[in-house]
Amino acid sequence: MPRHPRAVFAVALVLSSTLARPGGSQPAEGGTGAAARSTDAGMQGAPQASSAPAPTSAASGPARIEAAPRVRKPLEKLTADVRRWGGRVGVLAVDVASGATLAAFDEHGLYNPASNAKLFTAAAALRLLGPSYRYLTGLYGKASSGAVPELVLRGSGDPSLRTRDLWDMARDLRAAGVRRVGAIAVDQSFFDARYVPPAFEQQPEEWAAFRAPVAAASLNANTVLFTMRPSKAGQAASIAIDPPGFAELRGSVSTAKRGTPEKIGIRLEPSGQRLIVHLSGHIPEGGRTVSAARRVDDPRLVVAYALKEMLQEAGVEVSGEVRLGGEHQKRLLVAHRSARLGNLLSPLGKDSDNFYAETIFKTLAAVKRGRPGTAEAAAELVGETLGEIGAFEEGVVLRNGSGLFDAARASPRAIVRLLRAAFLDPALGADFTAQLAIGGVDGTLRGRFRAWSKERAIRAKTGTLASVTALSGYILPPPGRSTIAFSVLASDVRGKIAPTRAAIDDVVEALAEELWKGARPR
Repeated sequence: MPRHPRAVFAVALVLSSTLARPGGSQPAEGGTGAAARSTDAGMQGAPQASSAPAPTSAASGPARIEAAPRVRKPLEKLTADVRRWGGRVGVLAVDVASGATLAAFDEHGLYNPASNAKLFTAAAALRLLGPSYRYLTGLYGKASSGAVPELVLRGSGDPSLRTRDLWDMARDLRAAGVRRVGAIAVDQSFFDARYVPPAFEQQPEEWAAFRAPVAAASLNANTVLFTMRPSKAGQAASIAIDPPGFAELRGSVSTAKRGTPEKIGIRLEPSGQRLIVHLSGHIPEGGRTVSAARRVDDPRLVVAYALKEMLQEAGVEVSGEVRLGGEHQKRLLVAHRSARLGNLLSPLGKDSDNFYAETIFKTLAAVKRGRPGTAEAAAELVGETLGEIGAFEEGVVLRNGSGLFDAARASPRAIVRLLRAAFLDPALGADFTAQLAIGGVDGTLRGRFRAWSKERAIRAKTGTLASVTALSGYILPPPGRSTIAFSVLASDVRGKIAPTRAAIDDVVEALAEELWKGARPR
């Protein structure tokens, strides 16, 4: 791809080094909750990577600035503001075609990348599994005279399996002539039994959907959706639960007089392998339908209880218990295949979906290292992938696939090297770029970079924790110029997330304006 000479300009700022102090871990993209305590114990996400934060690698010395003014000024402001707030920031932008540095500041420093860690997961998945990879969820058993003594649902980690898919499988089984089923077993052996991803234990009492556990056979991202519709004043509101069968409902939500402010209480109580839901409160007559999603505590049998309900609705009698097992059963009766992996990455990249990230992460291990897939093996594979594509730097750490909580360390240079390698790889570049949010258009960037929505030029992955904000991705060029890959990681800015994010956006927009100089109508 030809490189326009105006696209090459350099910024180099070097300040005295400081110790890496990771930001906090309250998620802001996937939910809310109290910040968790930091911890760096755990597996390493790159060959010989340290599991503890390391000092930044910026050399000490006076500031040195060489740049076009439109980039230098917002970069100076970003670094000065973050330092004044007691934080740290690392920046790197390069010309993808040539590798030339366009802007840099503490680019070797190690930071908590937050959800920018999903870039590693997405790139490794595309490289190791391929964009056409599809998940298989199957119903297995021996059918005879319309009966299946033990029906086994076996999962392979599909993060996208939904209630409607399970309903289709139930109907397909009946269409195949099955009228009676004994026990329903769930084979979860594709993944190990550690359903809570590494670092998620830092916030154990969080019931929001962003902290859902991971299983080989999951349904609705291992969450339960409660939908409450008002009726007439003085009567109970109608309650729908999706998926059915797993949660036991106690209590109710009443319908209050018109104009009464809604007030709903949801308290979840794990009960064995099921979930008791205590509902209370009220919604006004004529008011809106209220929906709330909560994670499950134990995901192993969610899909089995739902399948039992759907089989019965489809006209298939189920007489036995719901349990784990069935690994021995090999005869496939009904199959459901997911969309291709290239499409499944969009929730991960555009919407920062933690469940998709963690499930795809474990899939790498199960497919490439053998079942059961573990997070530890997945981290090793991602680290090896970084080494193979030249994106590894000493000190890079990856404990989980989402970057949620205090689970990772990465430098702007490692991320930019990953971005550049992915973009230049014809086998995965298009899918990798497509899964990123588009500035001013969709995903977590819908409300940012609106001035660039027409060009659809800014494609990036956001990252936000309690004291961390990050943005890494691409600035796509007009014809005849070269794409820019950039990464900005800021930490220790608790209470200053919004102004830090705005300052980061100013730097990225300045890079975009320089790249598009003379190519945009005034």
